[in-house]
Amino acid sequence: MSNVPLLELKKLIARAYAPYSDFKVAVIIRDRNGKVANGVNVENASYGLTSCAERNAVFSFVANGLEKPAELFLYTETEAFTAPCGACRQVLMEFDPNLPIVMINRDGEEKRVGIRELVPMPFGPEDLDDAK
Repeated sequence: MSNVPLLELKKLIARAYAPYSDFKVAVIIRDRNGKVANGVNVENASYGLTSCAERNAVFSFVANGLEKPAELFLYTETEAFTAPCGACRQVLMEFDPNLPIVMINRDGEEKRVGIRELVPMPFGPEDLDDAK
């Protein structure tokens, strides 16, 4: 699929709310039909209530009736590539254990990984079945 939506990500990141860390993140998730949902990180003075861009994008994806994500684009204005945090990795695994992640840095360079590379031993629905 691909075609990185870099211009859209750069516009989207301006909406991030990161007054405490000043670390803004923008995410676009594309489904197999080319429809998209997006998200930015939203911080809170009570840090535990902060919500990551990846999870906000996933929740928007679901709320908008989209199914089967095809790829996720994650943009930060850093030199290094930024991977999703552990909580976001777990949430992403729920929706597609083979989801391609495209990390994009401020220079527009890309690094592609599969979510399975980031979560080698995930907890999933099959683990719940084993408990029954």
